Amino acid sequence: MSTKKRVFVGSVATETNTFSPLRTDLSHFKESFYAAPGMHPEAPTLCSAVFPVARQHATNFNWELIEGSAAWAEPGGVVNQYTWEFLRDQLIGEINAALPLDIVLLGLHGAMVAQNCWDCEGELIEAVRSLVGEKTIIGVTFDPHSHLSERRVRHADIITVFKEFPHTDFVEAAENLVSLAHRTSIGEILPRTAIFDCRMIDILPTNFEPVRSFVDKIKRYEGVGDILSISVIHGFMAGDVPDLGAKIIVISDNAEEQGQTLARQLGMELFSYRGKTRPVFLAPDTALDQAGAIGQGPVVIADVWDNPGGGVPGDSTIILRKMIQRELTNAALATIWDPIAVRTCISAGIGGRLKLRFGGKTSDVGGDPVDATVTVCNIVTNATQRFGDSVVPLGDCVWILVGGIDVILNTVRSQVFSPDIFSNLGVDPLRKSLLVVKSTNHFYDAFSAIAHKIIYAEVDGPYPNNPKTNPYMNLERKIWPRVENPHE
Repeated sequence: MSTKKRVFVGSVATETNTFSPLRTDLSHFKESFYAAPGMHPEAPTLCSAVFPVARQHATNFNWELIEGSAAWAEPGGVVNQYTWEFLRDQLIGEINAALPLDIVLLGLHGAMVAQNCWDCEGELIEAVRSLVGEKTIIGVTFDPHSHLSERRVRHADIITVFKEFPHTDFVEAAENLVSLAHRTSIGEILPRTAIFDCRMIDILPTNFEPVRSFVDKIKRYEGVGDILSISVIHGFMAGDVPDLGAKIIVISDNAEEQGQTLARQLGMELFSYRGKTRPVFLAPDTALDQAGAIGQGPVVIADVWDNPGGGVPGDSTIILRKMIQRELTNAALATIWDPIAVRTCISAGIGGRLKLRFGGKTSDVGGDPVDATVTVCNIVTNATQRFGDSVVPLGDCVWILVGGIDVILNTVRSQVFSPDIFSNLGVDPLRKSLLVVKSTNHFYDAFSAIAHKIIYAEVDGPYPNNPKTNPYMNLERKIWPRVENPHE
């Protein structure tokens, strides 16, 4: 029997909105997701699906699996330098203790920014390469809302990226990485990476045309001839970094010229869709008018820019205030992040009625706090919601009634993924005429199964939502829409 391959798996991930009023430290990782070596749960998480996937294949691939730590923080502001260095050095120390290694697999996000580091993932991958040497295979997964630097490409042998937005395929991306790493380790393939810079930044939801057909096309190309894997980096417009923007990754089996040709072809096709990919975003009053005229529910309105998944606080009150002014009934909203208000409601107890100030605490563009007499309808400690097979923490939560509107307040920031964010607190989403959720598109897969109609509302707030005018200080490349045709 051949000698087992020694394989290390680790993960550290967050998405950094460099414009956010928030900051990110170690406590945010520990309250969102933190697993010590060997303690990763069986259920996958968004950026650490490599753990359960590697476990699943270890026996068949003849791997000796060494599991490192896994850490994830809900998207937020810039990571303080101590936290980044602690997490980086912890992972490097675990890898050093596991040497020698044949393969290193890392579950990363790709948009982490620390106080003194614009390219955290690039710094980490380079440090790993320096430690393990050139013969060890390094494979990484990224979220598409990331920044692909030359440093990352130079030091990683294999990069796979979730193809779908909403990110329903993060396990498949891990499966692809694990398979390619194994095939490389036994000499079956020799991966070569080609990159094309699309020189654009836009919102690219894959549940709408034309991006739906584009993703289906690249899936058909994979596994044909020498093309092993194709990924699309969408970019993250709230990250002020030099590598901002969309890029195509083509991994071939020792056919770099063919891969580069295909990457350019696909990249220019994606560029041709610029400005045509996002759904229709309505002003909040127009969105509420349309929802009210439908007469059949539930209608779902997405508050797309006050999305904690984009690194903002998630405590905007702008839409809720309009709902209160309209005296809406049979409506529900999730969530408003306000740990102080939650604690006050817990003190009042279920059934308690009190004057409460909530929301609008962290930004001067998120609306004023709401001052209202509310009823505490339910309290759930350590509440969660589902995102596919993942369990997403919400912290202690309360359901309050404000007039005729059910509002979920939470203590651990999270965007809305699933209708169970309501039902887990006792609110039946199917019985509501209107559901308002703070999410850009990750809500879509689960809510489309119950919604009579989905409407996207564009509410200005702390998220930098116009890349043409966002005050980028570190972006020196010409990209669309800041330049009409940056490829000229």
